[in-house]
Order: sequence, then C-alpha cells, then structure tokens
Amino acid sequence: MPSFPDHFRLIAPHYDRFFTYQRDEHLPELLQCSGEGWLLDAGGGTGRVAETLRHLAGQVVILDESEGMLRQARGKGLITVCGEIEALPFRNDAISRILMVDTFHHLRDQTASAGELLRVLTAGGRLVVQEPDIRHWMVKLIALGEKVLLMRSRFRRPETVQRMFEAAGGRVRVQRGKVYFWLLAEKEPRS
Repeated sequence: MPSFPDHFRLIAPHYDRFFTYQRDEHLPELLQCSGEGWLLDAGGGTGRVAETLRHLAGQVVILDESEGMLRQARGKGLITVCGEIEALPFRNDAISRILMVDTFHHLRDQTASAGELLRVLTAGGRLVVQEPDIRHWMVKLIALGEKVLLMRSRFRRPETVQRMFEAAGGRVRVQRGKVYFWLLAEKEPRS
C-alpha cells in the first residue's frame, strides 16, 4: 500500500473555517432518525456535520482515522473513536443509523468499507452516503487537485458505488443532485 501524506492532520485546526458546512435539511429526512439509538458519522472528521444532527439520535459518535480531526470534534463535546472504516471497531448489528459525508472517495478499500458499514448496521437501520458526483465538471477539478496533492482519493460514479453496496448485501437506492448524490442503503432483516 502506498504511503500518503496525512493531509487531514495538517489541516485539522483550520478545517471548519475553510470547509464551512451549510446545514443540509435533506439529511435528517434521508436518515429517518427516531431520536433514539446510535448515529455513526463514519469519516466524520471534525464533527462539523454530526454536531448539527446530534438532536436526532440518542447518541452520536464520530469515527475517523485522523487523530487531529477527532481532537477538533472532541472540542465540540462529541464522542469520538479513532479507527478505519475498512475495519470498524463495532460489533455486528450495533448501529441503527450511519452517515458518511464527503468520505467514500478517501477510503483505501471502498469495497471492504461497504461490507463493514453494512455489517455494523442493524437490520432495518439506514446508511446514508453523500458523495460528490464525478460526472460534474467541478468535482472533476477537485479530483484533479486531490491527485496533485497526493491524496488517495478515488471518486466513483453513483452506479459504481451502488453496486458495491448491493454486492455487500444492502438494499440500495440512489438520489442524484446537481453536484452530489446520496446513496441510501438498508440491511435486509434476517429470516
């Protein structure tokens, strides 16, 4: 596996200032949180998205592999776990809602990550992945910039990401926007 610079550790103290998060009223609707259970923000970094959603779940936890980013999230009073999405440190069927915003393209092993996310999702739970759509010219420019910066980013088309989650056993549908797409996955209940 190639070694990549830890860009997120370097920019963590300034991340929220440079990448402001505009509250997305679409996410609560997609997540369908009941106000109870756990919401996992996978790859949630500084917690900039999770802090706007903490009222939707009994408990919100941020998982990220960058300790620098998690330090910022802890400063907001959020629960954090340092780990990789490719090997989630949670038991099977533990999390009722999972959110991943602008993260999937950064993962080392996207196929393994799809399987892990569905493994920890409860039957009847919901996973929402918000990802930039590589078919948009602006996302193509971002992808080029991240390549120049030696980031390990691999942006995928919505149907490619959908197939990954379906192959992992999820019931999946995709909603497309102008620049982003949202993948909604549920785990089939066991019979």
